[in-house]
Amino acid sequence: MKIPALYELTEQYEEVLNLLYDGETDEQTILDTLESIEGEIEDKADNYARIIKNLSAEAEMVKTEADRLNRRRKSLEDRADWLKKTLKANMEFIGKTKFKTALFSFSISKNGGKQPMTITENLGEIPNKFLIQQAPLVNKEAVRELLADKEVEWAHLEPYGTHLNIR
Repeated sequence: MKIPALYELTEQYEEVLNLLYDGETDEQTILDTLESIEGEIEDKADNYARIIKNLSAEAEMVKTEADRLNRRRKSLEDRADWLKKTLKANMEFIGKTKFKTALFSFSISKNGGKQPMTITENLGEIPNKFLIQQAPLVNKEAVRELLADKEVEWAHLEPYGTHLNIR
């Protein structure tokens, strides 16, 4: 399978890219293949960057397509729901709540499950036994500001991590 690439790769690195795309090759095999390729660290870094850029570009294309398909799915679901509500309203309007055709059976029935409910009162007026108590949540930004000024026993700032930039 030939993978379209943004950057041209040597045959050895193209093999690594194919292993990455395969999805079934374990990471150790990929690392072993990468280690077996001869060359200076600068050359290896360039080829790693090419592979990273190719994978990132394809991941972005897949994300864009997934977003488009999700919007399309939502649109289709909304249209189907609208048609169903329209048909139900028309059936109720003419008083025909149950019938069969050659292809389908139609009927309007009451919803099951718990009866719908609306809370109209102020939360302050609802007795405590009907409220869900929650554990307190830490305001991390306030703690971060405190730690900028002084040390406390119950919290500390961690050292910054590192990451690789490829431009």
